[in-house]
Amino acid sequence: MSGQPGAVELRPLTPGDVVTVAGLECAIFGESAWSAEMVREELTGPGRWYVGVDDEDGHLVAYAGTWFDGDVVQVMTLGVAQAARRRGLGAVLLAALVGHAREEGAEAVLLEVRVDNEPAIELYTRAGFVTLGRRRRYYQPEDVDAWTMRLPLDPPAR
Repeated sequence: MSGQPGAVELRPLTPGDVVTVAGLECAIFGESAWSAEMVREELTGPGRWYVGVDDEDGHLVAYAGTWFDGDVVQVMTLGVAQAARRRGLGAVLLAALVGHAREEGAEAVLLEVRVDNEPAIELYTRAGFVTLGRRRRYYQPEDVDAWTMRLPLDPPAR
């Protein structure tokens, strides 16, 4: 994480992280996890921004990413390995995503989160996201609904 106690260092994800991220996706998200090919496309696609956190041994334990379409930033994923939870990594990653959205001049940050993922919903709510609505059967193949959430951002200073 960092040489300083309590500090978390983020690093950009690269195509070399595809296999590790795909493995974490399966462990964290189960049936709805992205395949390695989907991860590769995400890490290299236009408008994408992905960062990760390594543990003390240099193993990736948390990651998150966005897609920016020119107006809003969409949180594509945010995952923390089971063994690395309760260390505040999700909050650090989310703050980085929101900060990046502000730097890009986005008007808002959007995301979808499983309706049964209470820790993530709490994280997003604490960060100021508001629920817009419910997407039925969004997470496939589990047929689980998702909350659509939005964080409005201040317009960039002119």
